[in-house]
This record gives sequence, C-alpha cells and structure tokens, in this order.
Amino acid sequence: MAFDVSIIKGKTIYDLVHANVGECVRIVKEAYLAHGAGHTVNPDSYFLRFPDKPNSRIIALPAFLGPESGVAGIKWIGSFPDNIRQGFPRASAVLVLNDYATGYPFAILESSIISAARTAGSAVLAAEWLNNQERRTPTLGIVGNGLIARYVYRFLLATGWSIDHVRLFDTSPAGAQAFASSVVDADAHRSLEVAADLPSLLRESSLVVLTTTAGTPHILDPNLFSHNPIVLHLSLRDLSPDILRGAHNVVDDVEHVMKANTSPHLLEQAVGHRRFVNGTLAELMTGRCAVDRSKPAIFSPFGLGVLDLAVGKWVYDEAVAAGQDLRLTDFFYDMTR
Repeated sequence: MAFDVSIIKGKTIYDLVHANVGECVRIVKEAYLAHGAGHTVNPDSYFLRFPDKPNSRIIALPAFLGPESGVAGIKWIGSFPDNIRQGFPRASAVLVLNDYATGYPFAILESSIISAARTAGSAVLAAEWLNNQERRTPTLGIVGNGLIARYVYRFLLATGWSIDHVRLFDTSPAGAQAFASSVVDADAHRSLEVAADLPSLLRESSLVVLTTTAGTPHILDPNLFSHNPIVLHLSLRDLSPDILRGAHNVVDDVEHVMKANTSPHLLEQAVGHRRFVNGTLAELMTGRCAVDRSKPAIFSPFGLGVLDLAVGKWVYDEAVAAGQDLRLTDFFYDMTR
C-alpha cells in the first residue's frame, strides 16, 4: 500500500481558486448543508495563546467531512495582527488532509488562501440569502481593507453581484487607498470612495463587510444600522451586544460562535440565553428559517473546519489531476509494523 504525501503550494491554490470562484462557492454551500444535516464532525477550535502577546494566537480546527468524503483533517492557522504593521498579512496557515480509511495524512496544503476563499464563499452565500437571493446592493461598505476583504470583494463580483457604489474604511488610510487603487474595479461601479470616517460609511451602506482585527467591540451605536443593512460580521468582535440585540442574527453554527468573546458570545453572557440567534445559514438555505428585513440582518460566522476541508479536498483533487502537486514518496519511511 502506498502512502504518498502531496504538497500543494500557495500559487497553485491561488490559481485554482480564482479561476473557479463559482465552483468554490458551491463547495462551501455543500459543506454547510452537510454540516447542517449532521453528516460532519466539527469539534471546538483550540486556541494556543501567548502570555506576552495577548492579541496573537494560533488556532487548530480539526474536522471530519463525513464518511462519503473519505477525508478528515486539521487547519493550523496563526493570527498575528502585528504582522500588518510590517506589511504582510495577519494570518498564515497549513491544512493537513487525512485519509478516513487509514488515518494517514495524504496532503499538506498552504491554507491562508483556502481560509480566505472559504470565508469569502461563506460571505457571498450569506449576502445572497439574506438579500432574498438577489445579487444586487446599492452601496457596499468594506471596513478593514486587507486580504479577507479582497477575497470577499472579488468573490462578490465573480458571482455576478451588481454594486452601484463602493465605500472603504481602514484604520490605515494608506491601506484603504491602496485597496481602492489595486483591488476595486472602478469601472464596475458608479462611484468609489474612501470614507472620511466609519460612522458615515455605516450609515450609507446597504451591505457592510467587516473584516478587521478588532479584539473588542468598537462599533457601539445601534442607530448606525437604523436603515436595516445586511452586515457580514466576519471579524466577529466589531459590534456591541446592543447592536446584535436589535438585529436579525444568522450564524454558521450556534455552539461554535458562542465562545472566545465574540460579539454573540458577549450578548449571550449579558442576557443569559441564545434566543437572539434566529437561525443558521444552512437553515436559511433549506427554508427552515426566514429573514426579517425590518431589522439589520447580521451574519456572524465563527468559521468551521469542515469548510476548510471541503475547499482543501477540492483543491487537492484539481491539483493532482493537473499534475500540480509536489509528490513525496518517502515521507513515511519506516513502515514495518
């Protein structure tokens, strides 16, 4: 029996994802539906923290995609926000895929791109289903103009969204300007603007994407959302509990999002229950819950390891079929029982 291990490099993954955005989103959707139907195993994430670096952590996300998939695995992702000040992304990651029959690893993939792609896939699915399955919004406001924001924006355009206006805000004005000039397709919109301040962006935006490195809530006023926008709360700690209290809340997994002092977790601690959660994205896509658009509609995804597995396995299959994997035939060496 051969126990080869394939290594899939970031460039290969980048090319596959960006050439097949629609398929990537479909893979994410199918993983959500499998998880919602109880076919997956997605344990709690595990956080490695550092006493002298409280804003940094490395997170382990183990998961099993289900017997039919034949794959289990783990994502090991570092989140070091201070990296941004040095000019490179906050997150770095690897994904290990394990064979369900033997437990042996068969692939190691660069995973910051997979993580960004599954997050963007999750975001565009939520945006569509919270918007009555319409791919149109008057004004898109993006708060935090880094790598995740870049993927979400590009996935929105690649899946056919019509966006009249784009507004950007970042605590680094230079970062917002760079995003405007190098990421946004100005010809696809009627206007593009770097907002003078965060409150004005929030008041003007019908679809808000939050991709910051905030560790505690910094958006505190519920009146900023009185126009009932759709909010993709991808960074999970931007919004005060009071904002969530008055919103229609959708999450990826209720149990998973209620930890690590996310905004939903803070609200749970304040009120002592979880009844403010109106449903999961899988329930929304299968008709088991509906959207109340008389309130702000907020999607708060903790991020599920099964999504990384699904996208990673798809990337692996495509890379191997194209001969784009680096195959190690002697990774496991002493194989005598």
